[in-house]
Amino acid sequence: MRKVILFFVAISYQTIYSQELFVVTDPASNVPANSLAVNLMQSLFKEQYVSGYNYHFMPEVTYGLNKNIMVRGSAFISNRSNQLVTEGASFMVKYRFYSTDDLNSHFRLATYGRYSFNNSDIHQEQIEILGHNSGFETGLIATKLIKKLAISSSVSFEKALDNKPNYPFPNTIGNNAINYTLSFGKLMYPKKYTSFKQTNINLMLEFAGQTINENGKSYLDVVPAIQFIFNSQARLDLAYRKELISSMFRTAPNGFYFNLYYTFFDLKK
Repeated sequence: MRKVILFFVAISYQTIYSQELFVVTDPASNVPANSLAVNLMQSLFKEQYVSGYNYHFMPEVTYGLNKNIMVRGSAFISNRSNQLVTEGASFMVKYRFYSTDDLNSHFRLATYGRYSFNNSDIHQEQIEILGHNSGFETGLIATKLIKKLAISSSVSFEKALDNKPNYPFPNTIGNNAINYTLSFGKLMYPKKYTSFKQTNINLMLEFAGQTINENGKSYLDVVPAIQFIFNSQARLDLAYRKELISSMFRTAPNGFYFNLYYTFFDLKK
């Protein structure tokens, strides 16, 4: 009986959420209640003004407190000092406050807040509290699922603080910005579910941008990705991020993502 229940839970999770598991943005949907998701996020970006590559390893753990609230903790490790060092961490809470469900579609609205601390040098105008800046971010996410297509968009306010103890935020650049994203995810395979062990293949296209409030400088990136989901629990993401336009100083805007993700369902049983 337990296997039967697991089958229907897994199929439901695949068909409803798989194409919403974006690579660089969060949907309004949450990790299922009482479930733990572990994501080993890795990125390799090419430096623009010096030789070499910028590698970041950012493991994160997400837990669903209930169907509407999830919490996440992340760590930041990079090779900017020519060796792997831990530079900081962040904590996020997301609250899904609106949800409607139809037979082949649903709509979600969520709000979130994130706080990060970082001890690395401040080396660019772009504000990014996931791996580069200390600071906080709060935003709103809307996600629509129509059959096998998911569309998600977000807008947020982000403010950078001093990277203590050695790097105060420069007063020559803006310390707060508006972020905006638009993401598309399409389930390509399988065409029909017969087992929770079937591999999912999703194609993603994400756009991510930012405008500094003080000076109006901005950028817009595109992120195409392919995603594989195995046994309804394990996930592999491969993506490339490309700068489309930019008027701000960014040290390494173009590069690759490689994520390994695993969900432990229903931990309280």
